[in-house]
Amino acid sequence: MVGIALLTLVPGELGGSESSTMELLREFARSSELDLRVYVPPVAPDAGQGLPTEVVREYRAARTLRERLRAMAQAALRPGPLCVRLAKEQVVHYPLTIRIPPVRLPSVVTLHDVQHLDLPHLFSRGERLFRALAYHRSARSATLVVVPSDFVRDRALARLGLDPSRVRTIHHGIDHARFTPTDEPREPFLLYPAKRWAHKNHDRLFEAFRLIRARHPELRLVLTGGGHDPASAPDGVEILGYVDEEALVSLYRRATAVVFPSLYEGFGQPPLEAMACGCPVAASNAAALPEVCGDAARLFDPSSAEAIAAAVDDVLADPGAWSARGLAHARGFTWAAAARRYEQCYRDAASAL
Repeated sequence: MVGIALLTLVPGELGGSESSTMELLREFARSSELDLRVYVPPVAPDAGQGLPTEVVREYRAARTLRERLRAMAQAALRPGPLCVRLAKEQVVHYPLTIRIPPVRLPSVVTLHDVQHLDLPHLFSRGERLFRALAYHRSARSATLVVVPSDFVRDRALARLGLDPSRVRTIHHGIDHARFTPTDEPREPFLLYPAKRWAHKNHDRLFEAFRLIRARHPELRLVLTGGGHDPASAPDGVEILGYVDEEALVSLYRRATAVVFPSLYEGFGQPPLEAMACGCPVAASNAAALPEVCGDAARLFDPSSAEAIAAAVDDVLADPGAWSARGLAHARGFTWAAAARRYEQCYRDAASAL
């Protein structure tokens, strides 16, 4: 019996770690033969994605950052009632990294990145301290640690001193039933689906877009995700904010290209989603993106506006070839394969008793 603990989840607030976790749960619901149960907080009663689910009322309801910190502190100081909930399980998986409640059972922790160690200047002192306490302790105390890329594995081994035999790479998958190409005509816009976080590098993209638009005045730049300020965007930028999955797929199918200038990704799901929809991709050569994109995206130096613009020009010059390359590459990433590897991790953790 495997318990999947999602008590720190706040829907819509955790970015890629949340979306990848939901996809994994959906695949488990479709195909897993293991006895799985999801433990969710009061603010996310429907997060089980079709798996047997328990709402843990003992965990304090939390939505804001302050409420989340209070809830996690309370759970860490008084874990007893929460641990009782999971006592019947053989293994507990913490897909959102933070090991709450810290059960005395074999456990699997998913560590999505160590960005706070690699790019500390992008985090406040309080955020760095919190991650050092929550993330580092969780990873070091787990039976097994799963990371989404070899890049994160190498950084975690170097930064946290983890035993290499306990750290396994499992790439994320793509929902190929949802992310598919169509015959819709491409429209004259570039797409960047990302929240306005510092490492997403929007300011440098804006510089590059001015260069691109001087040569391609018909192009727009469409942004999705929260946190954008229309007043800081140059001419030709359209801010859609949060969009649902259906709308995002439509954007991938209609965009001329996706441009992804992120400075740091533990994996980098959007470029693969775009490829699966037949959309050409220009992406940063930083962190895990070269590993994930391979030669199916036109890679560039994200610190240079000129390099970003040149990469977009190359993609626009031969979109058919980049589209075909991306479609072939994306087929190698499936949630079914990821789920089977997670299931083996659960078995291995249980046998480590």
